[in-house]
Amino acid sequence: MDTLIYKAGILIEALPYIQKLSGKTIIIKYGGSAMINHELSRTIMQDITLLKYVGVNPIVVHGGGPEITKMLEALNIPSRFHRGLRITTREAVEVVQMVLTGKINKDIVSELNSLGGKAIGLCGKDASIIEVEPMEPIDGVDLGYVGKIKKINCRVLEILAKDEYIPVVAPIGVGPGGESYNINADTVAGELAAALKAEKLIFLTDIDGIRRDPEDPESIISVISIDEVYDLIHKGIIDGGMVPKVEGCIKGIEQGVNRTHIINGTIPHPILLEIFTDKGIGTMVTR
Repeated sequence: MDTLIYKAGILIEALPYIQKLSGKTIIIKYGGSAMINHELSRTIMQDITLLKYVGVNPIVVHGGGPEITKMLEALNIPSRFHRGLRITTREAVEVVQMVLTGKINKDIVSELNSLGGKAIGLCGKDASIIEVEPMEPIDGVDLGYVGKIKKINCRVLEILAKDEYIPVVAPIGVGPGGESYNINADTVAGELAAALKAEKLIFLTDIDGIRRDPEDPESIISVISIDEVYDLIHKGIIDGGMVPKVEGCIKGIEQGVNRTHIINGTIPHPILLEIFTDKGIGTMVTR
């Protein structure tokens, strides 16, 4: 009986959060180790499906770097990076698009649908959701077919999300001449959250959140302001792959997103723990 009462308490704890988020949009950036570990992936897909069933409108943006690298290696195409961005040749962008839209996106859609969701796979080229222009060279290095987001056309996402569907977006954008461009998935998540005025933006990562000391796993910052984020970037404490995530958080906040979170996607049910419990997990970035 005590166990049953405890379970009832968990549901009651979630009630005010469900009421607050009902009908609201949440952008979830899905990537990292959770994509590789099927058991972890399954719990995240369960979280997303449950969100939809309780009236929340989740939109998933996914990455896929390791799978892209693996496929490029199989095709004897070298992978090169600069400032954390993949240098994407004309040959490579075709592979990137194939892996992101043809494999990873469809795998996520299939998993959500197997759980009772109604997921639809999209990329930024569909309905010109994400219009891009070529990114300018960085430090004199031409990044090739890497796109800088110029415009978000979110009408199709709004229609799908407010209906019974779960949009799953691959980070491929459309260029001025209809070309495919590779885009950083963290950047896509931030821009979509801003354009949709999402209630929440959640980044799933491989660590518990932003650390005040990169070498100390116990130094997780629960709440951090935009000014503090810039200070930690300037000091080199926030660097590498964490930079586009916090930049996505900042973009969202500045454009009206209410809450942005960086949480650990390597624990079971991280999304439910973050948004439906009093304590939450990870780091929340605020104004």
